Amino acid sequence: MSSATTLPGKWRSIAVLLLCQVGAMTVWFSSAAVVGLIKQTQAMTPLQEALLTSAVQIGFVAGTLVSALLSLADRFDPRRLFMVSALIAAAATAVLSQLDPVDPLVLVLRFITGACMAGVYPVGMRLAATWAKGDLGLLVGFLVGALTLGSASPHAFSAWIQTDWRTVYKVASVCAALAGLGIFACRLGPNITRSTGIDFTKAMQVWRNPAIRLANLGYLGHMWELYAMWAWLAAFLTASFTAIGMADAKHNASLLTFAAVAAGSVGAWLGGVLADRYGRTALTTGAMAMSAACALTMGWLFAAPPWLLSVVALIWGVTVIADSAQFSASVAELAEPSAVGTLLTAQTCMGFLLTLASIHLVPELVKASGWKLAFGVLAIGPILGCIAMLRLRLRPESLRIAGGKR
Repeated sequence: MSSATTLPGKWRSIAVLLLCQVGAMTVWFSSAAVVGLIKQTQAMTPLQEALLTSAVQIGFVAGTLVSALLSLADRFDPRRLFMVSALIAAAATAVLSQLDPVDPLVLVLRFITGACMAGVYPVGMRLAATWAKGDLGLLVGFLVGALTLGSASPHAFSAWIQTDWRTVYKVASVCAALAGLGIFACRLGPNITRSTGIDFTKAMQVWRNPAIRLANLGYLGHMWELYAMWAWLAAFLTASFTAIGMADAKHNASLLTFAAVAAGSVGAWLGGVLADRYGRTALTTGAMAMSAACALTMGWLFAAPPWLLSVVALIWGVTVIADSAQFSASVAELAEPSAVGTLLTAQTCMGFLLTLASIHLVPELVKASGWKLAFGVLAIGPILGCIAMLRLRLRPESLRIAGGKR
């Protein structure tokens, strides 16, 4: 097949994959985005708020663990796994719109949604990797950008749908269902390699292989910060805007949260471009250093002028996600071809398990010492992540990353 024929097929498939990824991911943060609307009509405890997000994370961890052990992403057509997962998540989210938001069944449905996302996010990376030819960082960067935009979109729904939280769930459900139905318009790339059966030892490479272990340690440092920032930025901004007497504090906080998280889609794309050109360990170290600085700064800006908060929030939104795809790209380049899907799934499993701790830690620290300590503690992760990626840079296996650019 000529390159002229392959390239259009490649980018058409990548475009379809990105659209489906955005649509499917809207269900992920739908609950976090509607908390403000729900609290207009009924009381919720900080624990109930945190559980709406962490139930999804727990489900995702469970789903990725099962998927990695059974090598689902390497044994079956990833598009079929994506479709089934997105449709089930859409159905679970649609049911949420008919329930009382503090009904215990809500947490069960959020768990199911999270488990289904294990068949969407890492599987999407697996699909993108089948088309990679010297541009894996860019392709996975596009995909993480789509995840970021999909995760941000419920905050936009929340900002403009100010009277009915149920509508946010309904819109997110429709988006996920359309994504599930549309994924088969994405073709499989030439790099697809199928596993012939279940091999539990493949998942163990995630920790036994020294180079892959360091890439995963960098990813864990990144994940300690990322989802806690996404989960609690809106609450911080709402409280800060309220403290200075801003009119429509919740509306403006939702808009700024959407802008900050969505700006990460640009960061993911730019991170992919720079990583393919200058090296993955260089990009991840630089991005984590900048996001750590933002985490250390943001809490001290409580009740600061909105323009200053906006600047730091946007920089944080870009840098906190700019490195995300490059940990996955590094593992994909370091892994055996038939184990790529399994190791990417195992990597995300570990990362999202860690997010459970940081997501629940933030509100407890806010109650104890305020936002300065709560956001400052998040900087610990990227600082340790920088150390791990600099150590990977010194290993000979790093020459296999980004064509030797490291």
